[in-house]
Amino acid sequence: SPPLLRLFPGRLSAFPLFLLALLLGFASLLWLQLSCSGEAAPPGGQHRGVPQQPCPPPAPQPPQEEPAWGPHRLALLVPFRERFEELLAFVPYMHRFLSKKRIRHRIFILNQVDHFRFNRASLINVGFLESGNDTDYIAMHDVDLLPLNEHLDYSFPEAGPFHVASPELHPLYHYKTYVGGILLLTKQHYELCNGMSNRFWGWGREDDEFYRRIKGAGLQVRRPSGITTGYETFQHLHDPAWRKRDQKRIAAQKQEQFKVDREGGLNNVRYRIESRTDLSVAGAPCTVLNILLDCDPTETPWCTFG
Repeated sequence: SPPLLRLFPGRLSAFPLFLLALLLGFASLLWLQLSCSGEAAPPGGQHRGVPQQPCPPPAPQPPQEEPAWGPHRLALLVPFRERFEELLAFVPYMHRFLSKKRIRHRIFILNQVDHFRFNRASLINVGFLESGNDTDYIAMHDVDLLPLNEHLDYSFPEAGPFHVASPELHPLYHYKTYVGGILLLTKQHYELCNGMSNRFWGWGREDDEFYRRIKGAGLQVRRPSGITTGYETFQHLHDPAWRKRDQKRIAAQKQEQFKVDREGGLNNVRYRIESRTDLSVAGAPCTVLNILLDCDPTETPWCTFG
């Protein structure tokens, strides 16, 4: 039998073996502490003949908020469904990007878990209502769009809605009334618009309708200036061959897609929070809201896939 086992008389039970494993683990940690170099090493660079080795570097810590960062806090609202590869890249990237710019922020992943078609606008309405009183402005932010230019402004948009992913910079959409991708608003301005319409099930057109709401509320959309990186300002993570857009349109939906919803929005979004989880992605904190949206098929029969 091995020499260490000879220290225990007779047949070993499970408990002594467990103690032995703990003892060996503690001894290995102690040896690592004594044998690696560090600030506590004595003159000469050795601990009584033990050769010095480089200690493993400490795990990087996320930047901490400081009072100098200012009074405002951003709620980053990310509509989401089954795009986990993009999410794993998005959360740590945006946490580092905003922390470097000293933007206080909370990242909310708005995960639609019902069986209806994807509804980006309703998810943003839910995120707004659930984002808490410690945030005073929002960013509607696509999960597949990463800002590459550090000069892009994510600060409090006091003067009005600020479209970060402007038509001059977005890699795909270049028409003048485009306000999708990344849009910042104060919570007061979002309420003034009554949020977004809940009638847009499937992909697209909800941001075009929201542009008309912004104009109807007497607000002016502002956009970045002095950005010289053009269409290379953002990285677009979406793979159209792998993740096809849900662009189905039935006849009634086609008739409504260019209309302004003058009745619905924040005031009539129907939903239930199935769960709320705070977690960390590669050291970056975020809150995942699993959201069950509700649909009245007599009002919007196109909310189902059938």
